[in-house]
Amino acid sequence: MMRSSRVRVNTEDAKRLLRRPLKMSVTSWFLVSSSATRHRLPREMIFVGREDCELMLQSRSVDKQHAVINYDPATDEHLVKDLGSLNGTFVNDLRIPDQTYVTLKLSDVIRFGYDILIFHTHGYGFSFYAFQFRT
Repeated sequence: MMRSSRVRVNTEDAKRLLRRPLKMSVTSWFLVSSSATRHRLPREMIFVGREDCELMLQSRSVDKQHAVINYDPATDEHLVKDLGSLNGTFVNDLRIPDQTYVTLKLSDVIRFGYDILIFHTHGYGFSFYAFQFRT
């Protein structure tokens, strides 16, 4: 037989707990193309490009090895870095300097050459997706 135990929390302790910022660990990052193909970003480094990459984009504006998306386990974040591509990698319409990591945040708009991806998360009952658009 199980007994439930109750814990009493005084009003001041409850207020202090409620004032703390809620930190939610995201379980996964996803990309979903306009054709509804879903790509889960792993918790490791992946290459983005046209050929022999973990995330392949079939666009002439994307180099063979265009960019890298890396995962930082210390911060539970993904970062993107341009690999010196001809048409650049952009986060929210700002070109990333070559070989410089930029942290991806919820709803960032990422562009590899002319291919746009919107990065979102999936976790704790929330489902958001990224869509790829070609211009």
